Amino acid sequence: MSLDAPTVVMADDHAPTRQLVASILRDGGFDVVAEGADAGAAVAAALRLRPDVCLLDINMPGSGIVAAREISAALPQTAIVMLTVARDDDHLFDALRAGACGYLFKGSDPDVLLAALRGALAGEPALSPGLAMRILDQFRQDRSHRVYVPDRGAVQLSAREAEVLELLREGRTTAQIARQLYIAPVTVRSHVASVLKKLNASDRDEAVRLFDTT
Repeated sequence: MSLDAPTVVMADDHAPTRQLVASILRDGGFDVVAEGADAGAAVAAALRLRPDVCLLDINMPGSGIVAAREISAALPQTAIVMLTVARDDDHLFDALRAGACGYLFKGSDPDVLLAALRGALAGEPALSPGLAMRILDQFRQDRSHRVYVPDRGAVQLSAREAEVLELLREGRTTAQIARQLYIAPVTVRSHVASVLKKLNASDRDEAVRLFDTT
């Protein structure tokens, strides 16, 4: 193995998968310096060896997400990539929030895996095909719940608050909003009060004006 080979700590509780992926990495020019079967082993190895990359099974004992969070906090220069069979968005976004820069599905083509890890080392996101659009969709959804207030910046509204504000913008009354959303008028007024407080708006009209400028 070349002295310049990127170092990898890999953790997966399924031994055959771990051995197969480690073999692929070594054949692809990576130096797998440690293997583990749980989150504790992954964190300990990462802290001891300070690898270039940590490749972590998301569902291993102790949680790959917990390991990612601890490693990211201690070793911000280490690229963390999750290896998973899970295809739900909760796991994906939890991993990214924990500090992972990549999320790859088990069974990916070896060339895809190797290219993704090389990209992660270069500062690029390492994502299985199709995941980039899901992240973009989530960003668009989050952005739609933000209102930019002069001198304060972005203010985050809940999905329901944003929905109520949009209906106010359309000129709906409290009673009309309540009927459309199948909630009580008092609940509508509660959401409006929360919006006014978050936006530091004096009334509904001012809140709508701020919304219109976003």
